[in-house]
Amino acid sequence: MPGLETLALIISSLATTTFAANALYLGTYALALGGLAYAQMALAPDKPAVPKADDGTFNLKQNVPSLSYILGWTKKGGDYDFLEEKRGTAYHIVVPAAHEISAYIQHYLHDEKVTLGLGGLVSAPSNFSYAGVKILERKGLPAETAYGEIVTAFPEIWSNDHRGDGLASIMMACPGVDQKDYMAAYPNQMPQWSAVIAGAKLYDPRNGTTGFSRNLARMRLWHLTHPVGGKLSLSDMYLPDFAHAADVCDQTVTNRDGGSEARYYGGFWFRANNDPTEVGRIMDQAAELVIFERPDGLVGCHAGEFVEPDIILTKNDIISVNLDGNTRDTSNVLAVFGRYVRLDLDYNLADAAIYGNPYVDGDDTERTKTIDNNAVQSHNHVQRLQKIAFIRANAPRVSIRAHYEPAENVSYRRFVRVRYPPKLDDVIIEITETPTLSLRNLTVDFSGIIVPADLYVFDAATEEGEPGNDVILVENGGVPTPTGFNVEIRTRIVSGGTKAAYALGTWTHVDEPLTYEFSWQPTDESEPPRSINAEPGDDEVQSAYLEDGKAYRFRARAWGGGTDSAWTDYVVRTAIADPVAPGVVTGAGLTGGVGQVNFAWTSPNSPNYFGARLYINTANIFGTATLVGTEYGSPAALDARVITGLSAGTKYGFIQAINASGVPAAAVATGAATVS
Repeated sequence: MPGLETLALIISSLATTTFAANALYLGTYALALGGLAYAQMALAPDKPAVPKADDGTFNLKQNVPSLSYILGWTKKGGDYDFLEEKRGTAYHIVVPAAHEISAYIQHYLHDEKVTLGLGGLVSAPSNFSYAGVKILERKGLPAETAYGEIVTAFPEIWSNDHRGDGLASIMMACPGVDQKDYMAAYPNQMPQWSAVIAGAKLYDPRNGTTGFSRNLARMRLWHLTHPVGGKLSLSDMYLPDFAHAADVCDQTVTNRDGGSEARYYGGFWFRANNDPTEVGRIMDQAAELVIFERPDGLVGCHAGEFVEPDIILTKNDIISVNLDGNTRDTSNVLAVFGRYVRLDLDYNLADAAIYGNPYVDGDDTERTKTIDNNAVQSHNHVQRLQKIAFIRANAPRVSIRAHYEPAENVSYRRFVRVRYPPKLDDVIIEITETPTLSLRNLTVDFSGIIVPADLYVFDAATEEGEPGNDVILVENGGVPTPTGFNVEIRTRIVSGGTKAAYALGTWTHVDEPLTYEFSWQPTDESEPPRSINAEPGDDEVQSAYLEDGKAYRFRARAWGGGTDSAWTDYVVRTAIADPVAPGVVTGAGLTGGVGQVNFAWTSPNSPNYFGARLYINTANIFGTATLVGTEYGSPAALDARVITGLSAGTKYGFIQAINASGVPAAAVATGAATVS
């Protein structure tokens, strides 16, 4: 009966046919009995490919995206669940995973790491901190909590019932800023969120617990028993095999730097509409797993290690052997290239060292193989896979027909030892295709490759090689803050012949495209800051006219490409329209009275004379005298002023001429007077 010869299938991620790989998901025996038409329907390429690592760098906006699942560590964005604006603030809800995750490890905005402070406010980088961007997290618990900010801002469309149970999500709020500060706060427009995430919690067949893990065997068990994967239950699995495979994944290996790492750890993400066979293949290849159906109908697992064969077929057990030395240029390879996810480069794909030598003198054929696996996150890991792939690609191929009784259990083994001299003198065969049992002839047919017993032995010091050149992420240094900043107070004659003060700001020239903003404000903050922009390429600019005699603080910043630099430190200057002092007063005198004194003087014949400051002291010392009044007058005129409210005693007076800017001449003593 056609199809009954396929009684047990071995499903390998490395060398098994796509037909055999799909068999497990369709049901081993059902596929065998269903015929070719059913198999062709199952193999139709109607599902999207599993996303690459860099496919998660953006957030998807569509009506009903397929659900996302995260295993291990991965960096990705998510699917938009909500995007609305209220009072200048944009509110985003993004769902990176359709299940509970273990943790958010690192948030990014535009692939730039951000630090979260109290209340989820971004505290670094400074531009997002200045804008007040906020990120709140939800891990996707079975009973989650609605985002209060969204409920408050949009009560008509969002309530506390919008919890997102079982959906890992983040809420990002991006407040608006002044138009002139927009490019500084949001240089790449609206922030694009992503994060490094510790994904789903996985069942551990060794102790029955559930928790986060990067163990690839535990990921494979999760996938086989999940509705988006094999749709099986734990009762369908032979758990001792998976427990042993998890132990192998946890084994410690030494890398080229002398450090230690787990043998088969990794992480990746996929969508529910991805082909489950392809998703399973990624994990099988990364962990060197082989999934198969046992004689008892349970799903077993061969771990990624060499196991000494317990089946030895001799010449008496074998009916026929077909040996292919695999020496043709079209079949073997000279080198294996590898790509893996660099954790230290923000989870970007990177090239591994080449295993082998693709450049052989006299050989212009491109006989290479590529290992490109989304789940591999270590250079040592991908190099071990490259070595194994190199050995397998160049290994001799063999097909064997053996008698049923000695080869009965070949279908449930990964390695078989064959002693068939002179062709096969005690060799180890790794089975790569589905063994076939013929009940009519009581024979077992299987194919494989001849591999060494040290297939998995790897000396990192000599075999790992140098990884590809690091991709150096150049951080945006921003617009440089002006250097050499200085302010000089200058004067100009305006209408009526009077003088007015203004400030001249200068700085060190950096680059022609930069423009500079010059700002000033009274130190007493009696006026708001004002500013003026210099022409492109100019290294100085003038302020508007300043209030005479008032202290101001000045600063500058540069602009380039719509983005500003930091402000310089303040420089404080006092605006003086007339820096030249008038002449001194003459005829200065002081007479006393009851509780008062009378100042008298003749103002200097100076055009810029504006008034006189009057001082009193109990000693004939100007340095400690007290200002008691200012009398304004004209040049070359007799003037006087009575100061009252004084205590009795001897008083000494001083008179100091000033100009309109308050610049004083030398003080003139009046002599003593007695106050009664």
